[in-house]
Amino acid sequence: MSTVAPVSGEVIYPESDDEPMGETPIHRQQMADVIEMLGDRFAADDDVYISGNMMMYYVEGNPRKTVSPDVFVTRGVPKLPERRVYLTWVEGKGPDFVVEMHSRGTWRADVGWKLDLYRDVLRVREYFLFDPLEENPNTRALSGFRLTEAGRYEPIPEVDGRLVSEVLGLHLEADGERLRLYDPASGAYLMSPREVRAALVREAEARAEAEDQARREQARARQEQARARREADARREADARAAAEETARREAEARAAAAEAETERLRREIEELRRARPADG
Repeated sequence: MSTVAPVSGEVIYPESDDEPMGETPIHRQQMADVIEMLGDRFAADDDVYISGNMMMYYVEGNPRKTVSPDVFVTRGVPKLPERRVYLTWVEGKGPDFVVEMHSRGTWRADVGWKLDLYRDVLRVREYFLFDPLEENPNTRALSGFRLTEAGRYEPIPEVDGRLVSEVLGLHLEADGERLRLYDPASGAYLMSPREVRAALVREAEARAEAEDQARREQARARQEQARARREADARREADARAAAEETARREAEARAAAAEAETERLRREIEELRRARPADG
């Protein structure tokens, strides 16, 4: 079951705590990127709810009992209708996965009362902390905890430089200021919205270039066909001229032979006439 209003019974549960969404633009961007990447990843699963920077209330009737995880995922809870706040007693459970983008100003809370709350009250199965600017010398850029059957948080060990999330079926990796999500099934990283847009731009540019190349090749093919036709026409004209010249040569030879034969005939005829004429006494 879900709620679409920040009111439960007679109690109002505010939608905002008037705190900024993130310490810096980098924190806000990473928060938004991770939420969108997970939203795309589980878009086909109607029973995975993904959000972040949302007021989450965990004690019915007490709006002071609240937390606002930077990113959270709850499995077994419908993603629609969209909530304005998250009420754990309405949803039937708290989140299964939480990421806090901690900073110099938030790390004490993230590793202090929030960790206790996620572990002991909300029973969050996996809790990750990412410091994109690595401002806190006492913590790593990325760390994670998994809830044990005994109710304790145990650190999640690194595997090939990444932390495995059993809840998501993904690996988390710190890459400078970016928190990357790796899919071991496909062997590829999930793309952030900016990477998706850049890939779409590259795809459109490649498609346009391929279309331009195809047009250029078609133009070259047409030019080649026209050239071949011109050469074929020229060959036919040359063949016709050669045939005409050969015919004229043969006709000339025939005329010359006829003239020679006629001359020979006349010569013989004159010779015969001379022999036939009586000799003068």
